[in-house]
Amino acid sequence: MPTFYHYFIVTLIPVLVFSILSFFGGILYRKKIAEAKIGSAEAEAINIVELAKKNSEAKKKEILLEAKEESLKLKNDIERDLKERRSELQRLERRLMQKEETLDRKVDSYEKKEDQLSKKTAEADNLKESLNKKFLEQAQELERISGLTKEQAKEFLLSSIEEEVKLESVKLIKDLESKAKLEADRKAREIIVNAIQRCAVDHVTETTVSVVSLPNDEMKGRIIGREGRNIRTIEALTGIELIIDDTPEAVVLSGFDPMRREIARIALEKLIADGRVHPARIEEMVEKAKKEVEALIREDGEEAVFEVGIHSLNPELIRLIGKMRFRTSYGQNILKHSIEVAHLSGLMAAELGVDPVIAKRAGLLHDIGKSVDHDMEGSHVSIGVSLLKKYRESDIVINAVEAHHGDVEPTNIFSVIVQAADAISAARPGSRRETLETYVKRLQKLEGIADGFKGVEKSFAIQAGRELRVIIVPDEVDDSALLLLARDIANRIEEELEYPGQIKVSLIRETRAIEYAK
Repeated sequence: MPTFYHYFIVTLIPVLVFSILSFFGGILYRKKIAEAKIGSAEAEAINIVELAKKNSEAKKKEILLEAKEESLKLKNDIERDLKERRSELQRLERRLMQKEETLDRKVDSYEKKEDQLSKKTAEADNLKESLNKKFLEQAQELERISGLTKEQAKEFLLSSIEEEVKLESVKLIKDLESKAKLEADRKAREIIVNAIQRCAVDHVTETTVSVVSLPNDEMKGRIIGREGRNIRTIEALTGIELIIDDTPEAVVLSGFDPMRREIARIALEKLIADGRVHPARIEEMVEKAKKEVEALIREDGEEAVFEVGIHSLNPELIRLIGKMRFRTSYGQNILKHSIEVAHLSGLMAAELGVDPVIAKRAGLLHDIGKSVDHDMEGSHVSIGVSLLKKYRESDIVINAVEAHHGDVEPTNIFSVIVQAADAISAARPGSRRETLETYVKRLQKLEGIADGFKGVEKSFAIQAGRELRVIIVPDEVDDSALLLLARDIANRIEEELEYPGQIKVSLIRETRAIEYAK
């Protein structure tokens, strides 16, 4: 009876043999399949390589063909360019040859002309020498006949011509002046009268003191302070002198700078209203007063610009215009004067048919230098010109400012208009005032200028210095030289004196014939 082990061996061995055979059979089968795929891939690779070779050969032929076509085209272009250059070169050569031929002809012509010129020069030299000899002979003959030497004859001739020319010039000047005055005086008076009638600007007379009212006399002691410390602080901070005397309930502020005086007045009024008067409080109030005055300056500048009707002014120029409120000249407020000059300039410009806005702008700015002339060196004219150049004003306005006192010649009609308006505003009655001492010195200097001229016997300044009458010695100055002497005196006055308006120079020459009947 077979055992289980025998049964297991008999059953298992065939299974194992079958499995082994199946495994190796599968391996052989897969190997054949792989070999078949490899063979197919190799064939396909060979086909791809062959196809690539064919494509590359075709591409190579195509590139070679394109390169040949490009080189042929380039060759044709180069040949065409060379052909054009050769033709251009030939054309230039022909032109050069033509120019050379023309130049040769011109050189020949110039050489012929030079020979002719040399001959004519030699002939001219010979003729000049001959004429010089004849001139010397004639001069010697004239000297012999006249009995005068060459220098004596020249001096006699020049003196006679000078007298004749002087007389003719005087006559011509008189004729031209009389003709010009007939029309110019009438038109000028008409324009100026119309402008003055239409311009009405209020003016105030500035002083050098301000008065501050006090609520009671006890406040004077508080302002003075212990051992005078409060009053010294106020004077040190403002630069203004406080005069506290027996005047009841009042303090006088004295100073030549109106701006500082205004700051001191405002600060003192604030201290009086506050009631606390001590150095720290004084310093605080002075600072506040400075800010208020600065705001007032800008406000006044803006009001002046608005009143005159001009625009697009630099803000700093507007501030300087407002600052002119605290500047005076002969007692005349410069801001009011500038506004008046602006109005007069605009009115006269309108009458003359030119732009009144430019005239007003120049008139308002003509004294702008006076707002800072105490801080800068130079005249108010030069300072004003520098300021206007700095803030890029137009050349017309700058020339008007520069010429309004005659420092330079006017280059446009607006400069002349501003000159006239400035003279009108300064010369009208009540516009300015000066001290008696200054007035007397000005009149003495005016008379001294006239007395310094030869032929003047005596001079008299009349009509408050508006006219200078000069008595002439008749034996030393004749009628023909009278007008020239008047002009010389007027020019000297313009150069050496500063005065508002104009000064009339009148020369009086009297000839008397005296005889006695016996």
